[in-house]
Amino acid sequence: MARQGMTQPMPERTSPRARRALAGLGLCLALLPGEALAHASERGHVLLLPTGHYLVGGAAAVALSFLVLAFMPPGPPERLARWRLPLGSVPAASRLWTSALSFLFLAFLVATGFLGSRDPLTNPLPLMVWAMFWVGLVLAQSLFGDVWRWLDPWYAPWRALSYLTGRRVERAALPGRLGYWPAIVLFFAFAWFELVHPAPDDPAVLARAVLAYFAVNLAAMLVFGHAAWSRQGECLSAFLRMMARLGVVEASDEAGGRLRLALCLPGAKLVNAPPLPASGALFLLLALSSVSFDGLMRTFFWLGLIGVNPLEFPGRSAVMASSTAGLLLAFALLSAAFFAAVALGERLAGGKAGLSPAAGALVWSIVPIATAYHVAHYLPSLVVDAQYALAALADPFGSRAGLSGAPHLGVQAGALMGADRAWLIWNFQAAAIVGGHLLAVLVAHVVAFRRHGAVEAAVRSQVALAVLMVGYTVLGLWLLAAPTAG
Repeated sequence: MARQGMTQPMPERTSPRARRALAGLGLCLALLPGEALAHASERGHVLLLPTGHYLVGGAAAVALSFLVLAFMPPGPPERLARWRLPLGSVPAASRLWTSALSFLFLAFLVATGFLGSRDPLTNPLPLMVWAMFWVGLVLAQSLFGDVWRWLDPWYAPWRALSYLTGRRVERAALPGRLGYWPAIVLFFAFAWFELVHPAPDDPAVLARAVLAYFAVNLAAMLVFGHAAWSRQGECLSAFLRMMARLGVVEASDEAGGRLRLALCLPGAKLVNAPPLPASGALFLLLALSSVSFDGLMRTFFWLGLIGVNPLEFPGRSAVMASSTAGLLLAFALLSAAFFAAVALGERLAGGKAGLSPAAGALVWSIVPIATAYHVAHYLPSLVVDAQYALAALADPFGSRAGLSGAPHLGVQAGALMGADRAWLIWNFQAAAIVGGHLLAVLVAHVVAFRRHGAVEAAVRSQVALAVLMVGYTVLGLWLLAAPTAG
């Protein structure tokens, strides 16, 4: 959840030699592989290097990775994608108990929303939803795999209600023609509430929204079944499971009601994922475009387009119509660009399978980018808000009699301030944006090779998509540097 960021004074001007050293180090960091994190929502710092250094270096790194893969034999990427290290197995039945605990914790948070403090920084509900769930859990999914499987608060209530009502087998099947459209509608509503609604972090407002969202989706699960609805209807479960394919732990069912766990490389599960329908591809593109628009909507550039003085930001209520239109436009533009790139690539490669299967397979390469933009967009606020969340949980109803003794005890709000920390944060984020796109290029290359069976055809099919990824890298780095208001 984006809040007004802290301000940071302009650093002193560096010498040409220091600038060259910083540029070299920044480029080295950009070439490091790793989990992709991207632009921050509160850009209270200023870039320590001219923006052009980041834009040129990042775009060059992504473009060069495509060229390297074009001349690389298919063997090494394939071996990396297939590598697994067995970790043993765990009982799958424990999911019922962990889900029950998750449901009880969610009920407790909703109660604090209604009965606790109205201050979003002392009430646990907004902090847990926007910081720990919407940022922290997505990061955990992207790193470790499907953690959400055990934390899903719907599973235990659905099992209990199914048993009590005798609905052991679902009486209605989710129509195949619906695809991921229910998840798309719900995710757009979720993104609108987060980005456009005037008070998404008001505890009472958020409690009502969480309660309504939970009830509607639980009712749908009773009709269509938990597995089907959580896969294509309930947008948060669908999004988290897609992000889990980036993680390094793979879980698969085995005999005896157990889950077999194995360690894999980041993105390896993406290349083995079945192609999504067109609606599934649109769902992933909506997730990426919503976070990208979150970074754009506070820039001086966007505010100038909608006729708002950035130095006199009137508040969310005054820009609801333009923000809604912008969210829709961002989704439409990214979707059009992606499908156009895939269509052009298929034409260049002579593919005959059609646009939808190609897009459904290649859209998995968007997951590293979507995870990157999502997590690091909120990374600076997470560092501080996680501390507020722990303090709020110690005194959930604002009695000041909790374990902390005071709501703000131990919160280091200045954790991001200082020239050294500013340098570390910005160079880490710039490197992470590029790292996410590098992994996306690699995933797309392996998927394309498996589809076409020849390196030359796979490379031709990736030219337009690689250009799009380079352009999105530049956009992300520009958003990282753009001044913001509101």
